[in-house]
Amino acid sequence: MQQSAADKLTELRKRALLGGGEDKISRQHQKGKLTARERLNLLLDEGTFFETDAFVTHDCTDFGMEKHKIPGDGVITGWGYIEGRLVYVFSQDFTVFGGSLSAAFARKVCKIMEMAVKNGAPLIGLNDSGGARIHEGVASLGGYADIFYRNVQASGVIPQLSLVMGPCAGGAVYSPAITDFILMVDDSSHMFITGPDVIREVTGEDVSFDELGGARTHEQISGVCDLRCPDESGALWDLRKLLSYLPSNNLERAPEIVSPEQSGNPETLRILREQADRMSTLVPDNPNLPYDVRTVVENLVDPGSFFELKAGYAPNLLTGFARFGGQSVGIVANNPQHMAGVLDMNASVKGARFVRFCDAFNIPLITLVDVPGFLPGTDQERGGIIRHGAKLLYSFCEATVPKLTVILRKAYGGAYDVMSSGHIGGDLNLAWPGAEIAVMGAAGACKIIFRKEINEATDPDAERLRQTERYAEMFANPYQAASKGFIDGVIFPGETRRALLQGLKACQSKRVAVPKRKHGNIPL
Repeated sequence: MQQSAADKLTELRKRALLGGGEDKISRQHQKGKLTARERLNLLLDEGTFFETDAFVTHDCTDFGMEKHKIPGDGVITGWGYIEGRLVYVFSQDFTVFGGSLSAAFARKVCKIMEMAVKNGAPLIGLNDSGGARIHEGVASLGGYADIFYRNVQASGVIPQLSLVMGPCAGGAVYSPAITDFILMVDDSSHMFITGPDVIREVTGEDVSFDELGGARTHEQISGVCDLRCPDESGALWDLRKLLSYLPSNNLERAPEIVSPEQSGNPETLRILREQADRMSTLVPDNPNLPYDVRTVVENLVDPGSFFELKAGYAPNLLTGFARFGGQSVGIVANNPQHMAGVLDMNASVKGARFVRFCDAFNIPLITLVDVPGFLPGTDQERGGIIRHGAKLLYSFCEATVPKLTVILRKAYGGAYDVMSSGHIGGDLNLAWPGAEIAVMGAAGACKIIFRKEINEATDPDAERLRQTERYAEMFANPYQAASKGFIDGVIFPGETRRALLQGLKACQSKRVAVPKRKHGNIPL
């Protein structure tokens, strides 16, 4: 008996919903992983997902593959809403051919990417795949290249967010790598070019999946991961939260909420007063004592709004999003709790990428400076600290969004210039009364400038101390820079939030005419 049209549609929908089948779904759950559809249900506002290409199947006839066709072919694509905002999504389904990419799979992803760009909405990819479908050979490799090309064309146009929720191996890693942010899940996420077996065979090195490309490795050592999450539901929630700081595209502003000052909530106003009162106690007067700059950030921004990224990588430089007066901002801050807040190769690259993202998507930058300079050493010089440090310098120079800077304590040497100083286009540059703006610290400077006087003195130690105090009085303060107009004002710590709010308001219509060119040549 011929199947009715309605029955056929019902059957196809059922097959698409089951993916690789109940057994493989059960196996996914046994690993502590959600299915591709379950992930989308958690990520998107309830009932908003509209699926596209649900009935697409591969067209491979080699190796008996024509007998194995599953609707959807290993990836679920479509659009939905997060907090009422349109997003385009693809979710790789590991229960179907291990989530491996075929030519048909790639066409589905490319279509949704093109729709995201056309309609100016973020693209979110949930990655859980064994890699290229080897049955299709070069067709699957070409499919990856098609996706990479569209990632690049979308870069700086719409936010692209990747959540790695399983394996992501070989050439497949380069699509997430091109996107703006990568989130990974402890124990289940892995990213690597060559797996442990290949490495063991070629080099003899015995390494586990987690050591090679797990979430912890990429969050703390390689810097590939922007946010490491304990489980899948937490990762999906964090992705939703991250999106709340971002605009839908490069022609829009990020969503704004009511400023705490204007909320009229007595409890909120009390918290703001307490934050302002604490500011003067957070940074030690002794320039050699460390402190966690997070405490400064958290007492400066809208209460509870700081969202840190790459926390485990190059922790001597802090990056993340926050809100100031309800407005989304990017925070870049030296952290003296780690390596005295010095700039090294990793911190420079970390900061440069974050600054360029904020600039691409119209997010103002607030920079908090407490930096003794660039890290000295043979490893840094040979590793390319000149080239890497220039990336951060280039990024701040290139950025045309509002740039507001506060020097909390030290601003020494070339690092003073690099950290969004007024000389490289900073719109508002402020300093606290205890700030030191100089080529180097007073003690080091005196060893060079007054070497002869110290060596010839009857009491070299006393002379060294006298000259150090003299130099510090002249240069270890913000007033010489203020007298030359290099900083716009010296403020008390408790005045910082108010000053930055006024600066953001004054710069909200900032326009910069840039030279006509194809693009600059950042020192990669």
